[in-house]
Amino acid sequence: MRKPETIEHLYLDFDGFFASVEQANDSRLRGRPVGVVPYEGGKTCIIACSREAKARGVKNIMMVDEAKRICRDLILVPQKPDLYRRAHNALASEIASVIPIDTIKSIDELSCRLDEGQRADPHGLAQQIKRTIRYNIGATITCSIGFAANRHLAKIASDTQKPDGLTIWHPHLMPGPLFRVPLEDIPGVGSRMKKKLILSRIISTEELYNTSPKQMRAIWHSVTGERLWYALHGYDIAAQPTDRGQFGHARVLPPEARSMPEARKIARLLLIKAARRMRRAGYYCSGLYLSAQPFDSRWGQYRSLPQVQDDQALLSALNALWAELETVTTPRTKLMRVGISLCELTPAGQRQLDMLINDDEDRQKWERIGAVIDGLNSRYGKTVTSLGHWSPPKGGNVGGKISFTRIPSADDFL
Repeated sequence: MRKPETIEHLYLDFDGFFASVEQANDSRLRGRPVGVVPYEGGKTCIIACSREAKARGVKNIMMVDEAKRICRDLILVPQKPDLYRRAHNALASEIASVIPIDTIKSIDELSCRLDEGQRADPHGLAQQIKRTIRYNIGATITCSIGFAANRHLAKIASDTQKPDGLTIWHPHLMPGPLFRVPLEDIPGVGSRMKKKLILSRIISTEELYNTSPKQMRAIWHSVTGERLWYALHGYDIAAQPTDRGQFGHARVLPPEARSMPEARKIARLLLIKAARRMRRAGYYCSGLYLSAQPFDSRWGQYRSLPQVQDDQALLSALNALWAELETVTTPRTKLMRVGISLCELTPAGQRQLDMLINDDEDRQKWERIGAVIDGLNSRYGKTVTSLGHWSPPKGGNVGGKISFTRIPSADDFL
């Protein structure tokens, strides 16, 4: 395993991305405290806030009522995932004009490998990136940049000076700067893992650094802990290959969509959107998982399937799962959230027939119908036809929400 003797990675993290994009898009919001929310009205939380809001004490995942008490002039803006997707693409294009992008980590984070010239002048490179964004996109959207021997350390460095920061961790300076980072701010150390570390008498980043690879592997109960040890010590750790595990969507429901019938409609839309993504990626699934969250409990159930990808088969499975949900709820039950996952994936070229069910002729018919529907929706740039009623809820963007690991494509907004 190689241990670089100089900086080799740049990590870029946009500051308050959703809120700053809203400010760039609407000049009336600039310089004012902005909180981005999932939808208008009802009891919800802040999913992103501007630097002006943060300066007043507003935080992400804070309930709107609390945020309004802290900052009375807070402006609430419903999220616009398609706007954020387009902004991400524009920003990535500008950055790529300065330095090739190695990895897009999320909607607001990316990393780059440095060549010899860039390693010699990281400060100049960072300023060139910031200038390019400022002149070609706008001054509202800023980023914090970290440089280090590997991507993991560069990510940690980028978080140490926000907003609009620049941090350079040369290997010969390490590990001193790392020790000043709180243990809970180390990527890979969440609240649960911090508790386990405390039980192991590790309460600081320095103590974590001074463990051994075997000890960290034992604490994490996996090779992840050992890999983190090597990353913190400056080794160049290759990313582990990952296989697609599932396609899914979940939705926090607006107040008017929390009844059982309305929640069922949204679960149906989420399923169709996930199925479209699965077909575009060339997969079949052998399982469907439905989750629902009433006010005071959680429910989830899994249903096995033959290898399918068409809407008719998946909607039939959803109907069966929803019938099970209705046996443990009442017509007056209110659901806060619903989610679906298409599991047990198989690449289309490896699909095997289920000889016990013997419905391949029927499946092929529904797959042909699905291909026609997908083609029409793609051609017209929106959902013009579907199996059954299509009525997106308040806030729209069903299936187009942005997660920490997935940036939606334009087709996700059809």
